[in-house]
Amino acid sequence: MNVFRSVRAVTGASGDGPVDWRAAAEGAKAITDPGSIDLSTAERDGYATDVRDARRRVREVSAVEFDLPETVEVQSRHHWIDANVETFQRVMHPLEDRVELFPGVARVANTGSMTVALSFLSNNVLGQYDPLLLADGDDHALYFVHPNIVRVADELDVPFDRFRRWIAFHEVAHAAEFGAAPWLSTHLETTMEEAIESLTEGRLARDSFRELNATMTAVEGYAELVMDRAFDEEYADLRGKLEARRRGRGPIASLIRRLFGLGMKRRQYERGKAFFDAVADRRGIEGASRVWANPANLPSDAELDDPDRWLARVSG
Repeated sequence: MNVFRSVRAVTGASGDGPVDWRAAAEGAKAITDPGSIDLSTAERDGYATDVRDARRRVREVSAVEFDLPETVEVQSRHHWIDANVETFQRVMHPLEDRVELFPGVARVANTGSMTVALSFLSNNVLGQYDPLLLADGDDHALYFVHPNIVRVADELDVPFDRFRRWIAFHEVAHAAEFGAAPWLSTHLETTMEEAIESLTEGRLARDSFRELNATMTAVEGYAELVMDRAFDEEYADLRGKLEARRRGRGPIASLIRRLFGLGMKRRQYERGKAFFDAVADRRGIEGASRVWANPANLPSDAELDDPDRWLARVSG
């Protein structure tokens, strides 16, 4: 890691927008150990087997048809930064004309913030199903950040092979959602664009943000439901250890997680899982899978706390 090179990249930020994305990526990689992806043949075969088995099992239990993305990568942390900086840039694009007063100073500060964000996330993401929101075309990708999976498995004192398989099943469950609902990417893109556009106009579109949060809660909750039924062994200990690790983070890491909304993501998991568990108890996983039939079947924010209300609407 080279802090001096990172600072030099950030302070040299240039361009016309509020963030110099090239500098942010360079700065993030300078302060981030890439980690090794020198995998043995057995490890490479393990990833492939886990993904293949997860696809078969998720198809069996979810009763939805889907294909995996053509891009399935085992990445280093630097690979993850390169793969995601373009997504960050696309999402932030509507705000690019909002740099005012001292644009050079603002650009350096914004670039520094994104450098920290990219570095922090690249050190914490384990796996990622990415529908490549706001990109041209219908590309999707599935990533595994191998150094992070190795490190966290060691920290939790659990077998690497078992932990890797659990991550694979979770990400394939997300692939099932987007495969079952071809409209989902566009729906998320439209809602996100509306929410961000409102910020560029100096207002807060609460309805758009509420809808975006409800949709992401459904996405995370359904994946948890499918995981519960698809994974081929007990994993309560894995979830418990991950939760204990999260609670044990230091104050700086906890602050960063709050700033990046990662605490809200945990809430989405919990709230979404409670909703779909209740729906599946009443109508089975086939009934829960009706959420992907069309955008109108997505639960509203109020329905997430009242599954019977959602069932009455979509069944009626």
